[in-house]
Amino acid sequence: MTGPEAAGVGPVAVRPGDVRPVGEHALLVELAGTTEVTALHGWLLARREAGELPPIGEIVPAARTVLLDGVPDTGALARVLRTARPDPAAAASGPLVEVPTVYDGADLPEVARLWGVSPEAAVRIHTEPEYVVAFCGFAPGFGYLTGLPERYGVPRRATPRGSVPAGSVALAGPYTGVYPHPSPGGWQLLGRTGLPLWDAARTPPALLAPGTRVRFTPLRGGTA
Repeated sequence: MTGPEAAGVGPVAVRPGDVRPVGEHALLVELAGTTEVTALHGWLLARREAGELPPIGEIVPAARTVLLDGVPDTGALARVLRTARPDPAAAASGPLVEVPTVYDGADLPEVARLWGVSPEAAVRIHTEPEYVVAFCGFAPGFGYLTGLPERYGVPRRATPRGSVPAGSVALAGPYTGVYPHPSPGGWQLLGRTGLPLWDAARTPPALLAPGTRVRFTPLRGGTA
């Protein structure tokens, strides 16, 4: 959750038992859910940028964890983590990416039916929030975006597709995602975008990296 959905969530406290060593030079922070992960990830990035953290090689968020790898002094970092009180309402501070989207996906009518609205209203619902990339997974450059109110979560398709085109904008559970490459997939397809989501020559290669804010803008017909 982000924005209004996260407004009622208080600061995230990292308890001693939430921080676990992973080998000699990494820590794994276990949290209650994606809202807390996004908050801690944003807090860590801001503190690292300000030079207020011990050295960290990588910060890798997931659905309920944040992995801190390449840490020379895990004890010092663990002590800092236990003082963290990141605010979920202020976590979304990354760059904003607008995703122009043609909403002609094969599953748009089914998603509209699940929401009890017309397909046109479903597009308005999906384009209203500002999303945040909570974490990446499944395939290089595939971001799991939060921001859609919880009541609009939808199940995955009962039968996954053998191939989903690159650029497909889709829903599953509480997440929105955009397929960066052609691949099998069971998410509900809402539409498509022509944005290049993965470029190995770019830093970072993923356009929708964790912490990035995202807006979907509807295009009518034509090419996304």
